Amino acid sequence: MADVKRNYDATSRRERAQQRRRDVVVAAQELFEADGFQATTISAVARRAGVSAESIYKGFGTKAALAKAVFDFVIAGDDYPVPIAQRPELLAVQHEPDVRRKIRLYVAGLVDRQQRSARVQILIRDGRHGDETLRETWQTLLDERLIGMTMFGRHLLETGDLRPGITLEEVADVLWTYISVELYELLVLLRGWPPERYADHLASVITTAICPPSV
Repeated sequence: MADVKRNYDATSRRERAQQRRRDVVVAAQELFEADGFQATTISAVARRAGVSAESIYKGFGTKAALAKAVFDFVIAGDDYPVPIAQRPELLAVQHEPDVRRKIRLYVAGLVDRQQRSARVQILIRDGRHGDETLRETWQTLLDERLIGMTMFGRHLLETGDLRPGITLEEVADVLWTYISVELYELLVLLRGWPPERYADHLASVITTAICPPSV
């Protein structure tokens, strides 16, 4: 019985800690999006989340690290410890045999993620000009995107159905560019394109760039 009770207590503590972390991330997201990165203080996040500022510094380290945690949360849509590449929508892309449908499936999931994460990405991108601590965070986002697109590009190349002579570097660069938050910002946030139109456009231009003409 004692072992069962200890296991139960440990599980409860982990769940409470995870909930407190989630509360902090959600509070930070709300304040960052409402007031901006620079105007948002750790103390304000702590008050909204119902925790101490000290616990936030202990759990996240810096405000820039907290912004990265917010990005990770919004792009995934939750805080479950499952990498995006291992989630059902990405597994469906991997299992789809047709390369054009792979691209379309990937873009559909991408647009969902951009709808959740674009404002946070833009906040980090623009905030780096006024706050030195965000420069590294933004560079991390760029680097992670390139790593992801290199992995996806390799997967697409392995189908044998891309344009003859195209290299992995070119495929990764095309994907890295077209999935950027800047394109989403221009067409959806500024020009008012519906997400569905944006997804159709993105799938079309990526397919045209890296696939041979369909016959």
